[in-house]
Amino acid sequence: MLLWFVIAYLMVSVGIGLWAATRVHNTKDFAVAGRSLPLPIVTATVFATWFGAEAVFGVSAQFVKDGLSGVVADPFGSSLCLVIAGLFFANKLYKLNILTVGDFYRMRYNRTVEVITSLCIVGSYLGWVSAQIKAMGLIFSVITNGAVSPELGMIIGAAIVLTYTTFGGMFSVAILDFVQMTVSMGGLLFIAWTVSGMTGGAGVVIEHASQAGKFEFFPPPDPWMWLTFLGALLTMMLGSLPQQDVFQRVTSAKSAKIAVIGSLLGASIYFCFTFVPMFIAYSATLIDPQLFNNLLEKDSQLILPTLVLQHMPLFAQILFFGAVLSAIMSCSSATLLAPSVMFAENIVKGYFPHLSDRKFLWIMRVTIVTFAAIVLLFALNSESSIFHMVESAYKITLAGAFVPLVVGAFWKRATTQGALAATLGGLISWLLVELLVGEASPIPPQLIGLVVSAFGMLIGSLLPQRYGVAQHHEHPPHHHAQPHTQSPPHHG
Repeated sequence: MLLWFVIAYLMVSVGIGLWAATRVHNTKDFAVAGRSLPLPIVTATVFATWFGAEAVFGVSAQFVKDGLSGVVADPFGSSLCLVIAGLFFANKLYKLNILTVGDFYRMRYNRTVEVITSLCIVGSYLGWVSAQIKAMGLIFSVITNGAVSPELGMIIGAAIVLTYTTFGGMFSVAILDFVQMTVSMGGLLFIAWTVSGMTGGAGVVIEHASQAGKFEFFPPPDPWMWLTFLGALLTMMLGSLPQQDVFQRVTSAKSAKIAVIGSLLGASIYFCFTFVPMFIAYSATLIDPQLFNNLLEKDSQLILPTLVLQHMPLFAQILFFGAVLSAIMSCSSATLLAPSVMFAENIVKGYFPHLSDRKFLWIMRVTIVTFAAIVLLFALNSESSIFHMVESAYKITLAGAFVPLVVGAFWKRATTQGALAATLGGLISWLLVELLVGEASPIPPQLIGLVVSAFGMLIGSLLPQRYGVAQHHEHPPHHHAQPHTQSPPHHG
């Protein structure tokens, strides 16, 4: 019964996604939903950007193991990222009327910076989307009682998401995000209410977690532990800022005001709601301590699905798996679309400047299929947990793309030479420390990359300019008070 309900739910979702695809007539519709989304849809789609596999399985499992100090990256870092994006960047980027965040790097600096930062951003999505696909495999395996292996589940999950994302782009993603946010929030709240009844009330669970030290957020006063703590927080908080999916949501809004309010509302709902799966997972350890403590040792990601299958009625199981699949599908479709659109716009298009809009739309769709295949291969061969796949995804953007975005937006003296020094210096230093020292490094490698990147930008911009002076004057950074009507041309 449960399996048939899940199959029916998936078919309805694909149907809605394909219906939304009928509204796609050009690349702007496909990439940013024609910049036409109202506030409720923008809020839902910002929430859904983050609320996926890691929020339901990864974060909740991490909380049961390490308490609040283990989830500093997500939801704390990721929510703050959306708040910063809403307060400082939404208005500025919306007015530029561009398709991707990579377009900003080209307009502010030059084509070389655009290509390097775009490759960093596209690469960072590999771990993130793989985590969603991995979670789908986990769910299909659990609900079929092992009849579908996790690997086959990953293939089925990837195929479903790929179908409606390839046809409908941002329109399908946004409309399904709204539907799926409603389902996932309703389903998880019902499960939380059911679970609190089984444990003797929410107060009992919270009191138990408090006595177990799960609410201790800050590390002990040890400088190295604080550096690790800050590394985890900043990787998600700042490394996620130059991300195409965050940018895509902001620029799909009907107006700059909706872009700002939608970001802040989505961030607030996300932060509050992530505590629901944490509450459910921790309750599980009280309901059946022996079973769930064993799972904690073996695979903590199975705590939630096992609790629901073994201790909940069929109605609750349908709601839970519907809710979780909703969250994961909306998250993975968005994170599949974002890097594909960016790769097509910022890497491919520069080499074919005279492409018609129709052919460019076709290239975007081919890129999505290709990226999905790469992600699936990565997910099938990765041993990492869902939480760590997501957490490590943003190290590359923190080291290579964060400084040129922020400094380029707010410092008029930033130059192309400075941006190149920041990007290359940050990436090379991060990679060297990661490869040569790795886990043994007392300072997180991505923080070293961030510091080197900041110095590179400062020194490269203030020293006499040997590179890119012409390009810098060619693209004035702050003269876009009026949005122009079409995407800026490529300067190959």
